Amino acid sequence: MHLPALLLATAMVMAGCGGGAATTAGDGPAEPSGPPQQGGELTVLEDAAFAGGWPTGLDPATNTTGGANVPQMSAIYGGLFRLVADDDGTNARVEPHQAESSSIENDGRTIRITLREGLRFTDGTAFDAEAVATNFRRAVDSPCTCSPNWPLADGGITTDGPLTVVLEFTRPYAAVINAIPVTNVNWIASPTALAEKGEDAFAIEPVGAGPFTVVSNQLSSELVLERNPDYFKDGLPYLDRLTFQSIGGDQPAYQALLAGQAQAYEGLTTTPLLEQAQSQGQLSVAVQPATSPYVVQLNTEAAPFDDPRAREAIYAATDFDAIAQGLFGGQYPVSQSFTGPGGLFHTEEIPGYTGHDPERARQLVTELGGLEVDLGTLGAYVAEQVMTALQTQWQEAGITVRTETYELSTLIQEFNGGSWHAMLQTAGSWDPAAGVGVNFRFDSNSPFSGVTDPELDALFDEAAATVDPAERQELYDRAGEMIAENHYAPFGLAFAPANLAVPGVYGPGLTTQIPPIVVNTGVHWDEVWREPQQ
Repeated sequence: MHLPALLLATAMVMAGCGGGAATTAGDGPAEPSGPPQQGGELTVLEDAAFAGGWPTGLDPATNTTGGANVPQMSAIYGGLFRLVADDDGTNARVEPHQAESSSIENDGRTIRITLREGLRFTDGTAFDAEAVATNFRRAVDSPCTCSPNWPLADGGITTDGPLTVVLEFTRPYAAVINAIPVTNVNWIASPTALAEKGEDAFAIEPVGAGPFTVVSNQLSSELVLERNPDYFKDGLPYLDRLTFQSIGGDQPAYQALLAGQAQAYEGLTTTPLLEQAQSQGQLSVAVQPATSPYVVQLNTEAAPFDDPRAREAIYAATDFDAIAQGLFGGQYPVSQSFTGPGGLFHTEEIPGYTGHDPERARQLVTELGGLEVDLGTLGAYVAEQVMTALQTQWQEAGITVRTETYELSTLIQEFNGGSWHAMLQTAGSWDPAAGVGVNFRFDSNSPFSGVTDPELDALFDEAAATVDPAERQELYDRAGEMIAENHYAPFGLAFAPANLAVPGVYGPGLTTQIPPIVVNTGVHWDEVWREPQQ
């Protein structure tokens, strides 16, 4: 996860992302009747299979599902940096938030992050360099999928005065700032509150310096927050109270919005509901630019996919173009690599990519003496639809397929167990070097990768270290070609989740477009507001 890695500030300005705007009945952006208003309450629904599950609490260092819980973590902790974009999703870039600035020195081996002066946690203690360094040290040792994979030197996290944190790496890592918004190092917890409460209690009642403070927290059920009156941005947040509520999927969430039981929902992927919402005009619909294509991960470390012929058979048996057209009416683009068209370094076609060839697939299955595959995915509409279609296609090529749908916590267990065969997962993030980006799915040292290839690792490292966007593009293209040549994992459609809101609710990423930095867009909760109720 991507997350949990972004470009240097100087390189970011060169990256633009496409896509349309938020829509209401297809008529264009939902427009407020006046300037943002202070006050009001908002209930946001989150799918229990993803962002609506936080079983281990909301401490950045112990929340094992933190990569999915970006909404809750951002509302409580704010963030050192965050991804911003124009309202139509273009000109996406990472900007300092609680950080004042950053600089990259020593050819990318030294990173200096300077904080805003005067920041304080909601317990009144100083949000300073030592607090951030303490959080960084906890975060890098975290079991969370959103823990950063920094190439730290010994003693590589230090401070330089009260406001500057210094990172020292063993190799250049120029993409580090782009990586921070999707890793748990972005969320800074109060060390004083942590010490006083202890980890278990802190996970339930965390203390940060974000726009909201915790009123109550029922794990994986409901998180109630109220306005932080001492937030560092004058006049923000707009809302007096913000509640995150877990719900069992798109259909009940959609009905709850129409019934007035909630005011927003993040991450809608059920295509018929999306089309209904767009056509009926009862809700504001923001379809986000596609950044993260699906990938069929293959565990090359174990049978059957330690045999290259089995991997090639999966490529040849798979027809993502037919799935995209037949199931989704061409709404989602098909990618041959690890970034969708809304992300950085997207390449339309990868030379040598093995396309659909059912005759070749059947030939390989015969050579193998048969092929049996366990295929799993998360319990989301698009994922389950695609998995079922893949099962049909593969069986037509003579492959025996057993499917399984997982909750996020059990999916993580499957990966850590190492006995899985194939997993349909999202492949990347806005920047391939960020969070649950390409390294997360293909790096030899990631527990969520099915690939061990030092040459591929070296390409990823070099790309993440490179400042020049053109050079990074070339390196990622080479990595895409290597993945295709070795049949490590076929890529598929790049679906774009949508955010829904009732009339009168507005905010960056909720009713406008911001490319998903990992899977869902990072909504700026401090700027979300609603018109006064009549």
